[in-house]
Amino acid sequence: MSDTPQNWPDLAHGLYERLTGSNAEITYDFQNMEVDIPAKIGESTQHARWRLNGVVKIRTQNLNG
Repeated sequence: MSDTPQNWPDLAHGLYERLTGSNAEITYDFQNMEVDIPAKIGESTQHARWRLNGVVKIRTQNLNG
């Protein structure tokens, strides 16, 4: 099995794992981002619109050292 990511979610996950293992801080900055969230599975479902505007920071810390 290859360690090479095969899609964008795998690439993002691998990058996140590597950065958090290096005691890095990851910052997400959302500016007027809109996401339509389906109420249920199916093509004709209603959607709720979530609006994100702000910063989310994820910090990691090595508690063993």
